[in-house]
Amino acid sequence: MPERSGGQRFRISEPCKSSLVRRENAFYFCRVSHNIADLVEHTIDLVPERVALADDTRSVTYAELEDRANRLAHHLLEHGVRPGDKVGIYSRNTIEAVEAMVAVFKARAVMVNVNFRYVENELQYIFENSDMVALIHERRYTDRVSAVRPNTPKLRTVLVVNDGTEDQYPLADGSVEYEAALAASRGERDFGDRSPDDIFMIYTGGTTGMPKGVMWRQEDWWRVLGGGINFVTGEYIEDEWQQAKNGAGGAQMVRYPIPPMIHGGSQAATFHSLFDGGKAIMLPEFTGHGVWQAIDRHGVNLIFITGDAMARPMLDALEAGNPESGESYQHSNLWAMASSAALFSPALKDKFMEHLPNTVITDSIGSSETGFGGLSIAAKGATHTGGPRVKIDSATEVLDEDGTPVTPGSGQVGILARKGHIPLGYYNDPVKTAATFKEFNGVRYSIPGDFARVEEDGSVTMLGRGSVSINSGGEKIYPEEVEGALKCHPEVFDALVIGVPDERWGHRVAAVVQCRGEVRPTLEQLRPVLAQEISSYKLPRSLWFVDEIKRSPAGKPDYKWAHAQAEARPADEEAHAPATK
Repeated sequence: MPERSGGQRFRISEPCKSSLVRRENAFYFCRVSHNIADLVEHTIDLVPERVALADDTRSVTYAELEDRANRLAHHLLEHGVRPGDKVGIYSRNTIEAVEAMVAVFKARAVMVNVNFRYVENELQYIFENSDMVALIHERRYTDRVSAVRPNTPKLRTVLVVNDGTEDQYPLADGSVEYEAALAASRGERDFGDRSPDDIFMIYTGGTTGMPKGVMWRQEDWWRVLGGGINFVTGEYIEDEWQQAKNGAGGAQMVRYPIPPMIHGGSQAATFHSLFDGGKAIMLPEFTGHGVWQAIDRHGVNLIFITGDAMARPMLDALEAGNPESGESYQHSNLWAMASSAALFSPALKDKFMEHLPNTVITDSIGSSETGFGGLSIAAKGATHTGGPRVKIDSATEVLDEDGTPVTPGSGQVGILARKGHIPLGYYNDPVKTAATFKEFNGVRYSIPGDFARVEEDGSVTMLGRGSVSINSGGEKIYPEEVEGALKCHPEVFDALVIGVPDERWGHRVAAVVQCRGEVRPTLEQLRPVLAQEISSYKLPRSLWFVDEIKRSPAGKPDYKWAHAQAEARPADEEAHAPATK
């Protein structure tokens, strides 16, 4: 960003073409700022008239995004939010959610993604753990926020986005309507200097069962997930204007990030779109038919999904055709289908390739702790090796327990590790930071616990997380959290929770249960108790009853034994309805 003499940053209040000339004239006298807000503003200044965000009822141009995000940022600053403060966004995929993220970064605050499926005790944990001082939430979550707010005194500012539920949920005391806050604020871009060291934080489920805030420097996040490096060649983008210039000079790409915006992959897809002048489609609900209708309605070029949990209902809908018109879906503008963060079965990929012969289908690996780690392009009839097989990038390695790279073709199982642009650590958790971010031979790595094997050709076969966490449709579920909830039921004496294969979700939650007496509670009888402790997607869908749970002498669970129980016989209780996603 150009600067005046004395180091004062030059900014303008109205995006216009002349700003580009002034900025280019001063370009060589500026420091490079690889900051998320600056990168979005570069696009705003080049293509203010383009549509940045759209849903099924309205659209927002880059100039309108600028005005609304500036107003929200000023409101937050005027109500005590300071650089580094945590601001929660508790929303489904909406235009306002993206406006709020941009505003938080403009104010140099730190965004906290709040899972909209959380119940009160989960909300209170993340509000307290993050030290959240402000919250922007959809109206439908008013009761949950009101129940938690008295116990979270740091949370001082709450803005409420109307979502059609105004008749059901009156505005709570101390809250302000989102649109009213914007109307009363200023739209100027007159913020202070920002830094590549500003924090991007993503909360993710962890090995203790509770969410952890993964802290990235914004430049590091951009390098790994925001387009700051060419994913194919590995070359760096040094000019902070390059993405905006390339986007302004070409046809606009329409992206549709389908998973909830609480997912780091959807956030990356959305900001990548904003950095290069694209249009991002924001739709709050997922159905198989709804996806294809949106693709045809909006002329979508690229979709982002999380494996089979989304791919299977999408495939069923694609094969059935549009129930409204009785015709096949057109998907004529769909160039690419990208999946990440969950199993995307080879059989499903093959089916999609039959129906979408002109669409490139990719499967990538990564996590909140590593970002992008590798990519595979689906090919009809490709060899399957038991797990996702990808070409890892130059910053990703498979190491043995001593930190030595595994020899390709040796058959040795190692652990996936990433170096270079990686997170600083976990917020408020030095112990877990030390366990995940380790140094070998003078090199710092992020090692979240994924096991892998290096094939002879250098490609990597992913074998799964080394911990016992369960990945169900892209959501990580930790057994101990569900076990604790199960034991809240009076008839449950002990329980072990495992993941068992599921055609749609990859894995579903199952439990091996020891009862207190002769009464065996059904899944329906367990549900009311569990729903008070955990979100619906974490509820067990299969039960095996045993006389005694096997544990080590120290009381540690024997999950291998629990899996053996599930494999030996059919479940005693089975819920056939799909889990709520």
